[in-house]
Amino acid sequence: MSSWLGGIGSGLGQSLGQVGGSLSSFTGQISTFTKDMLLEGVEEVGDAATELQVSNTKLADIEASFSSQKSEYDRLRKLHAELEEKLEAAEIQIKGQSTEYRTLLQQKDVEISHLKARQSGLQEEVQNLHQSAQSSSVGPAMLPVTTSSSTTTSSSVSSYMSRPSGSHQGFQGDDMDLSDVIWSQQEINRLSTEVMRLEAEVAHWRRMSQASTAAASGNGDQGDILKLQRTIKELREEMSREVDEHQHELAALQDAQRQKMADITRRHREELAEYEERIEELEEQNQSGAGPATSPSDASKLPELQKTISSLQEEADQREKQLAELSASLEEAQTKQASLQLEKDEAQEENTGLLENYTRLQDSVTELQTRVQEQEGKSLQKAQLDHEIQALKQNLAAAEKEIEGLKSLAEDEPKEEVEHADILELNTIIGTLRQEKEVLEQEKLNLQEKLKMAEEQKVSNNEAESCDSESLEDLQAELERREKALRNTEEERDTLMSELEELDRQNQEATQHMISVKEQLSGQLREAEAELTGLTAELNTTKDQKRALEQELETEKEKASQSAFTLNDLHMGKQELERTVKEVKDKLGHAQEQRREARREITELKKAFQEREEQLSAARAELGQAGERRTDIEGTEEKIAGKERELSELRRELDEMRSSQEKALSEDYELKMENRRLKAESEQAAGKAEDQTKQMKEGQAALNRTVREKDTRIEALKLEKSQLEAELEQTERTLAEQGKQFQQTIEELTRARSMDASALQTDHERAIKLNQEKDMEIAQLKRDVEQLASDHRDTNEMLSITVAGQKQLTDLLQEKDVFMDTLKQNASDLQKEMENSILVVTKEADSLKQALEEKDRQLGGMKEENSHLKEEIDRIRDQQSRPQSLSEPRTLDIITELETEITQLKSSRNGREEEVQTLRRTMEELQASLLLSQQSLQAQQTELEQAHARHQQTTLNYDRLIHARDEEISCLQQTVDQLSEGRVRDSPPVQGDVILQEEKTQTLNQEYGNEKHDLSKVEIERLVRGIKEKETEISLLNEKNLSLTRQLDQLAVSRDEVGKLSQMILQKDLEIQALHARLSMVGGGGHSQDVMFLQQQLQAYAVEREQVLAVLNEKARENSQLRSDYHRLMDIMSGKEAALLKLQQENQRLSNMSDPSGSQEMFKETIQNLSRIIREKDIEIDALTQKCQTLVAVLQSSGGEPGGGSGGVSSNQFEELLQERDTLKQQVKKMEEWKQQVITTVKNMQHESAQLQEELIKLQGQVSADSDCSSKLSVDYAGLIHSYEQKERRLGGLSQELAQVQQTITQLSTTKDVLLGKLDSVGQTPEVVAAQASGASLRADAPSHQTSPTANNENHREEVVQLRIQLAEKENIIKTLQENNHRLSNSASATESEQRGQAEETRLVREKLEALQRSVREKDLLIKTKGDQLGHVSESLRNRENDNEVLKQAVTNLKERALILEMDSRKLKEENELVASRSREKESEFRALQETNMQVSLLLREKEFELSAVSEKSATVERMLKDKEQGKSGELNQLLNELKSMQEKAFAFQHERDQVMMALKQKQMETTAVQTELQHVRDKEQRLNLELERLRNHLLDIEDSYTREAVAAEDRETELRRRVAQLDEKLATSSSAVENASQQASMQVESLQEQLTGVVKQRDEALIHLRTSQEQVNQYAVSLSNLQMVLEQFQQEEKAMYSAELDRLKKEKDEWKRKALRLEDQASALQINLDEANAALESASRLTDQLDLKEEQLDELKKQVEVRQEMLEEAQRKLMTLLNSTEGKIDKVLMRNLFLGYFHTPKTKRADVLRLMGSVLGLSREDVDKMLEEDGRHGVTGWMSNLLGGRGAQSVPNTPQRPTSGQGLDSSFSGMFVKFLETESTPSLPAAKLAAHDMKALSAPPQRRTGGAASSAAAGAAQHGKRPGESNPFLAPRSAAVPLLAGSSSGGSGGHLLMKPISHDLPTFTPVPVSESSGGAVLKDLLKQ
Repeated sequence: MSSWLGGIGSGLGQSLGQVGGSLSSFTGQISTFTKDMLLEGVEEVGDAATELQVSNTKLADIEASFSSQKSEYDRLRKLHAELEEKLEAAEIQIKGQSTEYRTLLQQKDVEISHLKARQSGLQEEVQNLHQSAQSSSVGPAMLPVTTSSSTTTSSSVSSYMSRPSGSHQGFQGDDMDLSDVIWSQQEINRLSTEVMRLEAEVAHWRRMSQASTAAASGNGDQGDILKLQRTIKELREEMSREVDEHQHELAALQDAQRQKMADITRRHREELAEYEERIEELEEQNQSGAGPATSPSDASKLPELQKTISSLQEEADQREKQLAELSASLEEAQTKQASLQLEKDEAQEENTGLLENYTRLQDSVTELQTRVQEQEGKSLQKAQLDHEIQALKQNLAAAEKEIEGLKSLAEDEPKEEVEHADILELNTIIGTLRQEKEVLEQEKLNLQEKLKMAEEQKVSNNEAESCDSESLEDLQAELERREKALRNTEEERDTLMSELEELDRQNQEATQHMISVKEQLSGQLREAEAELTGLTAELNTTKDQKRALEQELETEKEKASQSAFTLNDLHMGKQELERTVKEVKDKLGHAQEQRREARREITELKKAFQEREEQLSAARAELGQAGERRTDIEGTEEKIAGKERELSELRRELDEMRSSQEKALSEDYELKMENRRLKAESEQAAGKAEDQTKQMKEGQAALNRTVREKDTRIEALKLEKSQLEAELEQTERTLAEQGKQFQQTIEELTRARSMDASALQTDHERAIKLNQEKDMEIAQLKRDVEQLASDHRDTNEMLSITVAGQKQLTDLLQEKDVFMDTLKQNASDLQKEMENSILVVTKEADSLKQALEEKDRQLGGMKEENSHLKEEIDRIRDQQSRPQSLSEPRTLDIITELETEITQLKSSRNGREEEVQTLRRTMEELQASLLLSQQSLQAQQTELEQAHARHQQTTLNYDRLIHARDEEISCLQQTVDQLSEGRVRDSPPVQGDVILQEEKTQTLNQEYGNEKHDLSKVEIERLVRGIKEKETEISLLNEKNLSLTRQLDQLAVSRDEVGKLSQMILQKDLEIQALHARLSMVGGGGHSQDVMFLQQQLQAYAVEREQVLAVLNEKARENSQLRSDYHRLMDIMSGKEAALLKLQQENQRLSNMSDPSGSQEMFKETIQNLSRIIREKDIEIDALTQKCQTLVAVLQSSGGEPGGGSGGVSSNQFEELLQERDTLKQQVKKMEEWKQQVITTVKNMQHESAQLQEELIKLQGQVSADSDCSSKLSVDYAGLIHSYEQKERRLGGLSQELAQVQQTITQLSTTKDVLLGKLDSVGQTPEVVAAQASGASLRADAPSHQTSPTANNENHREEVVQLRIQLAEKENIIKTLQENNHRLSNSASATESEQRGQAEETRLVREKLEALQRSVREKDLLIKTKGDQLGHVSESLRNRENDNEVLKQAVTNLKERALILEMDSRKLKEENELVASRSREKESEFRALQETNMQVSLLLREKEFELSAVSEKSATVERMLKDKEQGKSGELNQLLNELKSMQEKAFAFQHERDQVMMALKQKQMETTAVQTELQHVRDKEQRLNLELERLRNHLLDIEDSYTREAVAAEDRETELRRRVAQLDEKLATSSSAVENASQQASMQVESLQEQLTGVVKQRDEALIHLRTSQEQVNQYAVSLSNLQMVLEQFQQEEKAMYSAELDRLKKEKDEWKRKALRLEDQASALQINLDEANAALESASRLTDQLDLKEEQLDELKKQVEVRQEMLEEAQRKLMTLLNSTEGKIDKVLMRNLFLGYFHTPKTKRADVLRLMGSVLGLSREDVDKMLEEDGRHGVTGWMSNLLGGRGAQSVPNTPQRPTSGQGLDSSFSGMFVKFLETESTPSLPAAKLAAHDMKALSAPPQRRTGGAASSAAAGAAQHGKRPGESNPFLAPRSAAVPLLAGSSSGGSGGHLLMKPISHDLPTFTPVPVSESSGGAVLKDLLKQ
């Protein structure tokens, strides 16, 4: 094939060389001929003979040249024919090469598109980076961009950047940016590199082509290569040129844009200046041009002026519209108060727009006037105007172009952030320029139109110059009037504008006024509220002061009158103080609500203190008055001294209270510190919770809520602390001030001795009341204690319930763990199944490939058999159809054969398509199964996640429950401690327990808050164990608390309970021992060993925690990396899917290619060629048959001669020869057909080889993708190793953090020592605290803040009234107190002995309590250690949960990998199937070709034998012919020549066969190469699978290493536990130190007992003093009874005053409240009024305008009404006169006409006339009918003679006759009557119009047009006619309708209106004059009635 093509190519080259040579010679001859022809004219010959000679020579030359040219032409024609043949061969070769090159180009295009896509992605990333860089550096953002650009374009970019940045300021609206320029430069560079690369590829392919076709087609390919090189050079040059042009264009565009913008702005300003100058000139011309007279040229102005007037009218209309719009905008502005400012701006913009429009309209008017004036006398100015218009057009076009350029630039150049304002300015400038451009265009168009009109009308106006001067003046006057109207409109607009501005100003003022009013109202409200609060505060302060004074008076009276009772009071005070201390502690522990109440009480106390001071001053004044009255009472000085002592005691008690308050504050501070710590810990917990994954979001939300609540509480506590500190400072100040005040009061009390007795009595009564209140409080407290006990029981029940719930939780967790294990097993099973399935798939793929190869072989065999069968069929058909048959049937047979072949091919194609569809179906089924498996996997994953989420939720819920239970337990412990303190009077060491308990609960809360709720199975079990232990501890503590409360109650009841207490203590000891035993069970070994072990465990846990966290981080990183790998693999899979789709499309294309248009065209061409060849062969056969016949005839003729025997033999031989020749021809024909078939098969093979090459390339791409995947996996593995190393480093950091944790443990031990020291200090001062608390209880009631002593008189009066009431009460109290004193004095002696016994009991109880407290502390410490252990256990649980999550992630990753592998295996299967199918096809084709080859070789051998036989026969024939007839040698020679030609053809066919065999061998080589490549691809796939297996094994190894690390972490956990045990030993040593401290506390208790004995002695002394004071009290009682009478009177008076005053104050308060409400209502009402006022203001302006219009309309209407009323009255008068005058009268003329008409009518119609006359005379129709019947009987003459009485003859000549009447109407009466009525009814003057209400006054129908009135009249007439009883309208008086028709005529000349007077009971109608057309018809209708 290559040699054949090479031969064609060389032949082409030679022929082309010959052509070139011949052409050059031909062109040379032409040039010589032209030269000769040109020189012919130059030669001048004189003689004719010489001329003849010259012409002869020339003719000879021409003939010679012609002959040479003819020969050249013949040669060229032959060459042309040869070249055409070679061209066809070359075209066949080129087609084959072009198909190859096309495939290569397609591949390159695909590669280029891929590269472009990649490059676009990279460019987008680069652009994003640039944008981020620009956003980071706003101003100099352009500089770093240039650095990123390539070095190739650095010079251009730098030159571009060298320009100042200001160059951009004119072009901010453009979208072209520096980054775009750089990008374009980069694009250019990229394209240049792409060109270089393509050139390299071209060179490579060129080399390949040269190597393939170097020997054959050297010349043609070199030419192509040269052409390609030239095109490449040109392309390069064009590229460089385009790059340079692009850069130059950019720079030029920017410069041009700047210049254009500057030019546009300059031109705009110049045009504006010119327009202003023109306006000024026109105004001057208008002013000056009004004076001079009109010239003859003024006539031309008329149309122009008319136009200007019309335009002015239009402008006026526009102005009116604009005014209407302005009024509408005003109304809108008035209605919309809220958006006033915006509307103002809009109105201003509208106004500016209107002003611009107005100025433009003025400009246009003035320009029109100037143009008109210029056109009037100056024709030159027309040309100038045209020139200006053209210039304007050009300018506008230029402006439009510039604007478009700006727009395009705006679309190209980007917007920088810095230049945003400039962009906006440019946009506004462009917008204004556009508007001005549009306005100028409109003006230009108007001017053009007006100029055209003026030019047209100029000719006509020249004729009508003379007559138009007046109209010109009128038009000028109209112009002036319109100008005035314009000015008026302008003024109105200005006024409206000013009104708008005023309205805006008023609006602003109104809004400001509203704001000020609002501010005033709010201020007034605030003042009112402040006054109200002040009043309430004053009331409260007065009340509190009263109470304080009363208490002070009570204490003074008690100490003065009952000195014996003071000891009991002290005891009671102590008890009360202890209770108050307990209450304070409850409040501190319980919370913010009580603190808020305390704050409120403190504020109220301050106010009360002020009021009390005022009351004191008032009371002092009253006491002074009373002292003046009662000066005779003595002995009060001693009482005052006693009171002074009591005051000093009060101060001491106050100091004690202060100290106790400080202690309470310190406790509060400690609580706050703990709260802060809790806050910090909660923030840490929140931070940790934020690091959790998305699965922990619910837990995060809960934690955040708790943290927020804690934050709010802590902040509230901080605020309370600051307030309490401030209040403490204030109380200290007030106490200092109170000391001074008390001194003053003592001095004042010395003055007021006389009043003391009554005051003491009232104080005594008050004290009794207080006692009763305290008893009530004690009872309430007891009830509270009972409630607490019940709550305690409830909490126990709740705890038991929670324990049950926790058990359920543990069961659930165990189930979840089992589920997790099963899931793991399932995952491993799935993985194994996946691996097995992959192996099976690979085996199947191999088997399919083998089957494919086998099928390909079978296909080749089948094809060979097929071709063999075809040839046999052809042979059989040819044998059947002999050469005698004609040419046409043969062609038909061939065509039918071809058609059958086509059908067979189509059927085979359909079979292939069906196979393809089945393959597709299998592929779809496989994909569906894959999807189903993916869905199932996803469902399993979702189930796993849901289970995990539920697990986490349950753990969260239970953690919350445990947290809540811990808090409840801490609260219960606090309440128990407080109860124990209440029962045992001095047990301050419990505070330490409370603190410890709170610390414990807080630490537990912290630990629970910090938990990450991700627990694995083992950790959950441990947690459950810890929870159970804690629950047992809680139950023990609850039992202990209950027993303590019972013990305390028993201690309070009697001494016998001491034994029970000892038993309880023993029980507690046993419980403690049990707890110790349990601890030892948990930790293993003794207590100290447990502590050590736990410490070790703690440290190990910390280390393990760090390691586990590191492992977790590594796992998380691995997870992220695996996810990225998964996404990458998914991308690869998507790429493979795309490749699969492409393969499917290729298959589709190939299936379509079996019958596309190209192949059909090929078939058509082959059929045509075959038909042409067959026709030629048939012609040759016909010729040969003729020759044979002639030869047969010759032989027969020769056989007829003598020697017939031999002649017969020769003739037979000749016939055999002829038959053999025919057979040879048939075989040759078959060979030709076979050759065509072989060519087609070769072409098909070429196509298929190209497709195989494409497939090979695709497979190579897939292999490269797989290799990329493997490289990525190796990279990922390296990353994993790197991350593992990083995590090892992190472990080192975590070990350092462990050391820090140990330091924090040492700090905690120091804090423990500090707390123990605090306990010691608390133990030392129990007695002092009690004393201070008693003082504090008294001082709590004292005032806490000092105000000015001045107060109102009203307050004094109220206080006096209240004091009187209190005096009366206190007298009663004193009586009861005296009785109580007697009883108490008796009981005092008994209580003393009891108290001594109780002291001993209390001492014993204290010792036992101390022992109990020690045990409680130890238990608290144990609980703390257990809590720490629990925390560590929870941490370990979290770590296990993290491991669990990591395992889950690993499982999911494995599943994903398995899925990916499945997808890969399926895709490989599909690809294998495709390859197998193709290989099968190829094998079948190859087999068919081999069979055909074999058949061809056999046929060739047969043909060779046949040819040898034919040659022998032909030799014999030649000999016979030579022997027989030498004369006929010519014909035989021809036959021999034909035989030779046939032999040559056979040789040619052999040569072609060799070539075909060579091509077949090449194809076989190609197929073997394809198969080797396929094998290579399969090997690569196996290698990739092995790599995957290796990676999977590696992952498993990594997971094993992680499990080993987890085991090591468990070992570290054991070490931590050992460390915890060591810590427990340390705690035991610290507990011994606590015991020492408790011993010291017991020593302090003994010292306190000694102090108590001293206090008892003081009490005895006080009893003695009490007895003496009782005697004094008895004396004072007598004087008190006297004072009481006087006081009662005073009290009654003051009561009345105070009550009145109180009522008045209450009323005032209510009034103030009402005023405040009223003010608020007024404010709201004012707001509403303001809004209404604004609305009214807005509507007022409208209403005023409307009212003015309405008033004018009303005035006009009133005038019209008056006129109409006068007209109506006149009409009514005339009507009445006419009715009166014409009642019952008939017109003579009418009757005359009727009478004459009777005689003129024919006799047949006279009855109608008589009926009409009867109806006119008012007779009924029945009477007329009767008369007519009588007339029919008697005759008319008699009736008429009687009627007329002989006057008939005279009336005949009077009938009005017309010449045309007889002709038109047959001289009938009815026709004549109609004519008469028509003439009579026409009015002489036009009818006067009346208003609608005037017509209605006449009871007429509504006003309509004449047509409508006529029709209504006709209708009315018809009605009248139809009703026989009604009056006829013709009988109406004539003058009745006169005022309706003509105002002047009242009768006479007007027409006859035959109307009766208008009746009220019938429908009336206005008689209207009837037209000639309608009137006749109406009257005809009337006559018909």
